[in-house]
Amino acid sequence: QIPRNWEEAMYLDKQNGNSKWFDARQLEINQLHEYDTFVDKGMAQKDKKGHVLNAPSGYHKINVQIVYAVKHNGRHKIRIVAGGHLTPDPVESVYSGVVSHKSLRLVVFLSQLNHHQLWGADVGNAYLEAYTREKVYIVAGSVFGDLEGHILVISKALYGLKTSGKMWHERFF
Repeated sequence: QIPRNWEEAMYLDKQNGNSKWFDARQLEINQLHEYDTFVDKGMAQKDKKGHVLNAPSGYHKINVQIVYAVKHNGRHKIRIVAGGHLTPDPVESVYSGVVSHKSLRLVVFLSQLNHHQLWGADVGNAYLEAYTREKVYIVAGSVFGDLEGHILVISKALYGLKTSGKMWHERFF
């Protein structure tokens, strides 16, 4: 079963007598820390209306969401995705090319014709290899554990940001 929020994920873990969603969260958080995705600016100070008083100058506050999935092999996966729709539109193009269906079919055809073996690969956390130019921050929620309530400046091309695909493409190509 796929949860809709963190509380439901914890309920499912308890109901199933395991810690699969909790462990998936820990793995995602650990990977984000390993790639230095966030710069911790300390505890957020808020006024009575909830506005952040000590927000970094020139940065836009966005939200993150948790996307839950169970992979084909039964592995539970959590991905923390930035609310890039809340950021200003960048002045430069954010186009990041992808392989067309025709190109893929051509490669498969040529490999079969020439008796070559095809290999596929996945670059885990590929976006997190590139820095972002977007000036955005979040106030960490409960999913971030000990960092809950902290201002976290997003420094890497987190999934969901408008320029993430472009930054990754420029880094590797």
